[in-house]
Amino acid sequence: MTDWPVARTRDEALVYLDLTPCECGSIETEWDSGVVSVEGSMAKCYSGVCAGCDAEREFLFSLPRREVMPRAWPTFGGHEPSQLLDAGEWMWVADLTAGNVPSDPANAQRALSMARSAVEEVLKFIPEGQEEVPQDAFWSARGQEVRDAEPPRFRRDRLEVVRDTYRDLADAGA
Repeated sequence: MTDWPVARTRDEALVYLDLTPCECGSIETEWDSGVVSVEGSMAKCYSGVCAGCDAEREFLFSLPRREVMPRAWPTFGGHEPSQLLDAGEWMWVADLTAGNVPSDPANAQRALSMARSAVEEVLKFIPEGQEEVPQDAFWSARGQEVRDAEPPRFRRDRLEVVRDTYRDLADAGA
């Protein structure tokens, strides 16, 4: 058995890698990826060389039980919540992306689609019949900081409004 977290899709793994800098602080790495066998277990391996310090970087992820087929860009995962990023980190990604929408329509649509998909990931942490993201869905320092800054943002009704707004803006060509 492995201790590697599951990367549900390539898009999810790449967001995680962007949020996980090298020891030198750089996130600039050209990633190669492939399925490998490690001690008899299959894993998805991402490897590359840090552009900041030339250190070799490698991450192993467990494969999802069921392959998630991309339906659009980006596709972060299926119906289950992420094991790589917590609810607050997904909101941080949405905020960062929506706060830096480019002026040209094609890239604006792409940024807003990313922000919408990140908010959809936050919604996946809300259990059926509940109205807000539970406390245990925030396990990273960044995620807890985002939640603590404004806990009501993690209510289902507010998340759905934000998601729908990003979708409508992206559909309108921003």
